[in-house]
Amino acid sequence: MNATSFEGAPDAGRGGAASPGSGAAPGRVVLLTTSHRVAPGLLSWPAWQALRTADRVLCADGAHPQLPYLREAGISVDEASPTAEELVDACGGGHTVVVVATGEGEPALTDGLARLAGSGRVRMPDLELLPASYDLPGARLLDLVQVMDRIRAECPWSSRQTHQGLAKYGIEEAYELVEAIEDGDRDELREELGDVLLQVVFHARIAEEDPETPFSIDDVAGTIVAKLVHRHPHVFGDETASTPEEVKEHWLRTKAQEKRRTSVTEGIPLHQPGLALAAKLASRVRTAGLEVPLPDTGSIGYELLALAVRAEAEGVDPEAALRAAARVYRDAIRETENPG
Repeated sequence: MNATSFEGAPDAGRGGAASPGSGAAPGRVVLLTTSHRVAPGLLSWPAWQALRTADRVLCADGAHPQLPYLREAGISVDEASPTAEELVDACGGGHTVVVVATGEGEPALTDGLARLAGSGRVRMPDLELLPASYDLPGARLLDLVQVMDRIRAECPWSSRQTHQGLAKYGIEEAYELVEAIEDGDRDELREELGDVLLQVVFHARIAEEDPETPFSIDDVAGTIVAKLVHRHPHVFGDETASTPEEVKEHWLRTKAQEKRRTSVTEGIPLHQPGLALAAKLASRVRTAGLEVPLPDTGSIGYELLALAVRAEAEGVDPEAALRAAARVYRDAIRETENPG
């Protein structure tokens, strides 16, 4: 329950904030911020020092997740929401007051302190912003997981989706990502990466509900982490690799051992676009050092196959090359439709 009133420290005076000419020490205000993405109680050492040496510790939110851990550590926390004037008054006589910020960051209080400081009427205490916990890289992914949990539970559309029903969106989002990359649009790239990431989180959330073989986003992440570590012994182990080709060769060899494949063609999705499929087959053949003659029947399909193999050998993505040519063709069509 949030307190609605505040009383200053007993010896801080009750006559209002100290005047500019007052000889009393102005004291110190420490605004302590924490991240909700870090487990409560895991605070920095400077934060614990500030809390233990403070004359008063205040928090406007009685349900703040840090409060049980602070009190367990012997920190007395008053549930209070002082005005800027009351807070300055409480610091009179050299007192230190720590304010444990709520999730919003106490904008009303900080704005009030800024107004007081700008008025020139008040001898302000020292003001310090002290981050008590920091987000690690990737911390916002936790927000995405939490948002997805709520959407899955409360949204009439999302709560009814299945892996099968969402499959087409995964393909669409992947193509939109490729388009953003080829267009060189950085803003669009960031957005499309988010859309692709959403598909991963959405499918993982659905998978949690499977009655027989459930798995979570943590299982998904754990699987790919283990795979990356295992397939990069030149990074995480004792092996060495000096060229991208050596890395790729080891990757394919390790994958074949993991999956016990008897052919380099295993694991290639046959439902991908035809040019990409042909280039992938050619890449596997080249990497394996095989000599496989191309079938030659003179039909258009085999001519396209030969072009895709040639493109792969020259380091060209045939799908991307064809899309680029198609864009030029599209522009030519538009110019013909609208001359001048």
